[in-house]
Amino acid sequence: MRKLRGWVLAAAVMLVTGAQAQEAQVLAVDPNPPAGAYTLDLTHGRLIFKVSHLGFSNYTAFFRDFSADLAFDPANPAAMSVATKVKAASVETLFSDPGVNFNALIAGPEFLDAAQFPEITFVSTAVLVTGEKTAIVTGDLTLHGVTKPVALDVTYNGGWAGHPMDPGGARVGFSAKGSLKRSDFGITYGLPTPGSTLGVGDTVQIEIEAEFINPAAPKPEAPAPQG
Repeated sequence: MRKLRGWVLAAAVMLVTGAQAQEAQVLAVDPNPPAGAYTLDLTHGRLIFKVSHLGFSNYTAFFRDFSADLAFDPANPAAMSVATKVKAASVETLFSDPGVNFNALIAGPEFLDAAQFPEITFVSTAVLVTGEKTAIVTGDLTLHGVTKPVALDVTYNGGWAGHPMDPGGARVGFSAKGSLKRSDFGITYGLPTPGSTLGVGDTVQIEIEAEFINPAAPKPEAPAPQG
C-alpha cells in the first residue's frame, strides 16, 4: 500500500509539473501579432444569420463555405481592411426533416437565388475606432446582385505573434455583429404584411466569429524548459 501511494504521489507531481510547464510555455508566447496579410482560418470561423419566424423565434442558420483576407495593422487600426467571399449555396439550416431539402429552398430563387448569384461579398470601406478593442467597420455588401453599405460592430479578441504548436503562424481573432434589411437587396419572399409578424422577417441579424492566420510571420522559438 505504501508503494502504491508513492506511485500515486509521483504521478500527481508529474501531472502538476507538466501543467505548470505547459502554462509557462503559453505565457511565454508574444501576444502582439505583427502587421501583415492574414487569411481566414475557416476551422475557427462562423458566419451566422438570424431572422424572425412568425415573431415567435429567430430562425438561425449559417454558411459552411466562406473566405476572407485581412490587412492587419495594430499600430493603425483605422487603416485595416477586410474582404470576404461567401458561397451562397453553402447555406446550412440543419433542417431536421430529411425529406425536405431546406438548404436548397433557402439557396433557391425565392431567397438567395444562388444559381444566379453564387457569391456574396463584403469589402470594407472604412474603420471607425470606437474603443481600445472595438470599431465600426463599414463596407459594401453585395447580396442577391445588389450592393449596399452595411456596418458591423467589431471587437478585437486578441492574438499572438505565433506559437510553436500553431502551424498557422501569427493569429488574431474578432467577433462582429450587424444587421440588414433583406428587402433592400430584393429578397422579399415571405415578408409579413405591414403591422404583422406572420411571415419571415425583413431584418436579418448577422453574427461573425473569425480567426485569421499569417503563416508567413516569423516563427517564435519554443521557450526554454523551466528548471
